[in-house]
Amino acid sequence: MASEGLVRHYREINMHRQRWFEIHDQPWFPAFLRDLVTESLEAIWNANRTYSPIAARLREAVRRSGAERIVDLCSGGGGPWAGLYDDVADGVGLAVWLTDFYPNALVLRRNAGARISAWAESVDARHVPAELRGFRTIFSSFHHFDPDAARAMLADAFERREGIAVFEGATRHAWTMLALTAVPFLAIRAALVARPFRWDRVFWSCVIPVVPAVLWFDGVLSCLRSYSIDDMRELTRGLAAPDYEWQVGEEHGGPVAIRYLIGTPAVAAPRLAAPTGAPSASNVGA
Repeated sequence: MASEGLVRHYREINMHRQRWFEIHDQPWFPAFLRDLVTESLEAIWNANRTYSPIAARLREAVRRSGAERIVDLCSGGGGPWAGLYDDVADGVGLAVWLTDFYPNALVLRRNAGARISAWAESVDARHVPAELRGFRTIFSSFHHFDPDAARAMLADAFERREGIAVFEGATRHAWTMLALTAVPFLAIRAALVARPFRWDRVFWSCVIPVVPAVLWFDGVLSCLRSYSIDDMRELTRGLAAPDYEWQVGEEHGGPVAIRYLIGTPAVAAPRLAAPTGAPSASNVGA
């Protein structure tokens, strides 16, 4: 297959990132705790508007691609979309589908609006199902993938001429590493103010602070595992065509710098209605 060739071309490339693991990625980590960790992370992002500096850049990339749907990969607890949607959609009827390899039960149970919907089946970001057409986004999860897998993710979008935008708040910048010291306290605050109130959230965040500890530990390792700008450029090597372009850089103006890698098809893809017959999908309010 062509995608296999594109990945194979890349196997010998050296990356600056370190090979570490993160606790909530591990198959042995309890699913209910993983859901609480990703939900807490989402709450912190939205409360601090961590990703708001990239809204205009993402809005422009989606507009240029002609897409009317976002397919968010590795969504976890919903990502930053609750706080980001209005700025990116900018009054346009933009549908957002949240997907994950481990679908979050908490997200699937929400039902507060029709703009953002959760896909109930597992989605491998390296091989997105054909029925999930749309501009792909991935927030703070790209570093979870080793170079071959990251390359496969980009190659899949490139070959299908789908737009893709990677955004990473985890970097090896000194300020970002220092900012991580506040994460456990932000996680505790998020558990106390979240509504509806839930005892499991408070118990695992405040009484036995597993959630804050995992967020801090995984946050440090996320920074060490992050791809540099040069790494991101290297990952796109060979994925070139007259009708597809890549942008790599950093956006400032928020709590931390946001590193981005954006691929945009120059020719608009066909505009499709929202997927029908989505497996047990439920809607999540933005």
